[in-house]
Amino acid sequence: MPAIDFSRFHRYDELMALLRGFAEEHPGHVEIGSIGRSHEGREIPLLTLTNRATGAARDKPAYWLDGNIHSVELTATTACLYFIDWMLKGRDGDADIRRALDTRAFYICPRINPDGAEWALADRPKYVRSSTRRYPFDEEPLEGLVSEDIDDDGRILQMRIADPNGAWKKHPLQPQLLVRRDPLDAPGGDYYRVLPEGRVENYDGVSIAVVGSAQGLDLNRNFPSNWRQEHEQFGAGPYPTSEPEVRAVVDFFATHPNICGGTSLHTFSGVLLRPFGHLPDDKMPAEDLWTYQKMGSTGEALTGYPAISIWHEFQYYPNQFISGAFDWIYEHLGMFMWTIEIWNPKKEAGIDNKEWIHWFRDHPIEDDLKVYDWAQRIAPGQGHVDWKPFDHPQLGRVEIGGWNRMALFSNPPPALREKEVARFPRWLLSLALVSPRLELRAVEATRAGADTWRVRLVVQNTGWLPSYVSKMAVQHKVLRGVLAEISLPAGAELVNGKPREELGELEGWAYMHTGVSFWPHRAPTGDRTHVDWIVRAPAGTEIGLVAWHDRAGRVETQVVLR
Repeated sequence: MPAIDFSRFHRYDELMALLRGFAEEHPGHVEIGSIGRSHEGREIPLLTLTNRATGAARDKPAYWLDGNIHSVELTATTACLYFIDWMLKGRDGDADIRRALDTRAFYICPRINPDGAEWALADRPKYVRSSTRRYPFDEEPLEGLVSEDIDDDGRILQMRIADPNGAWKKHPLQPQLLVRRDPLDAPGGDYYRVLPEGRVENYDGVSIAVVGSAQGLDLNRNFPSNWRQEHEQFGAGPYPTSEPEVRAVVDFFATHPNICGGTSLHTFSGVLLRPFGHLPDDKMPAEDLWTYQKMGSTGEALTGYPAISIWHEFQYYPNQFISGAFDWIYEHLGMFMWTIEIWNPKKEAGIDNKEWIHWFRDHPIEDDLKVYDWAQRIAPGQGHVDWKPFDHPQLGRVEIGGWNRMALFSNPPPALREKEVARFPRWLLSLALVSPRLELRAVEATRAGADTWRVRLVVQNTGWLPSYVSKMAVQHKVLRGVLAEISLPAGAELVNGKPREELGELEGWAYMHTGVSFWPHRAPTGDRTHVDWIVRAPAGTEIGLVAWHDRAGRVETQVVLR
């Protein structure tokens, strides 16, 4: 397949063609499928990535990666495509990539919300938060300002209207740039009102309410864990998993228990987010918190992004928390979950990165000028658009221009997209490689009497994480531990032992203390276990053995009685 242009965003048909191209070029490693259909009936694509010669994806521990659940966050799809391309190109020369493809599987859903993305990429775009389904009501709004590309230039910008009582004024050093008035600015000056670009339904000549659009859903608030109604959290939908896109994701996880963790790609803030969204750190099992901190430190080193808690450092408003989001896979299923918020334009412009949320509420006007000057250098005429007169059908003479948030804030400008998404593959690979991995340690058959044999199967977990992955999974009792079965041919008899044995969970080395710790490691062989069966059968009989763990994978072997 031709080289992918990561500076471009791809519409649905082109995206599907790219995914099929991966499968056609790499049939031994790539399989294309779907997790379901969107509100408008589009297939929601899923790419499965593993070395099929070393086993089926379902028989390996797996990692989930998704993007573009929010319609305008198109760089998330780009990051998924880049990861796939990076893995496939690097598998021959990179030992970690080769090991991951041989022993793990990746489920990659590059565009959970194809409908919303298609609206955002249309020639005459429409920007909605997530789904294109009307919510909470089926009717279009009858009054208020509806955001749209009213001047047909392919962008949705801002409108400014000269008004002596407006809240905005020209920046003293750059008249194209608007900043808020100072508290003591005298009335009657050269001020403006600023509105989103769009039409105003049933304008009464005085009052304007910004209604945005009739599509009020936020799919990332529709997941099961701590879902809250609309009066508590905007856009959550009528009930958990009410939306087909979210239900498809949840159903996929329910039917693929081999998933050990996942990362959801969003924009923007330039941070690595971890749970909880609704609770402080001291409510998390200690081992899970320490594991998150360890993974986060690795992420900071590999991506350059800070790893932070959603609750402690990413609240949109004091005492208001985020719930019903993708962190349900940790909160309900005990799988380690991360959200990457790709891209931080203010950091690129040379502004201190300590505030991820509240900077948008208030900052010095010097910062506005820094962002403006930076935008003019890296995306001249695109990040900030010069104001131009326009005869508005309801408001009369206005000017359209200002910040192009879609091109500069929601996503990196084209020239910087590939560089930005190149930050993540090595960390994502590490998150998959720390998963538990069930492997065969030994199998043997020893004579116990005339035509009687002791058959022993020994398995071990070679992964860093325990087979149960997290203490949250243990608390919620979502796993069965390792199971082992013996398969006997005709003429053989199981004398002692059960056809299927439960062997419990296997530790990794994630939760071990250091060598100088006063607390001893109480299970130095906790990473391995065994089962013995007594079988009566003639010499030369072949016995089948299998062991599996829902998360750690599956091993099969045979032993000949001799």
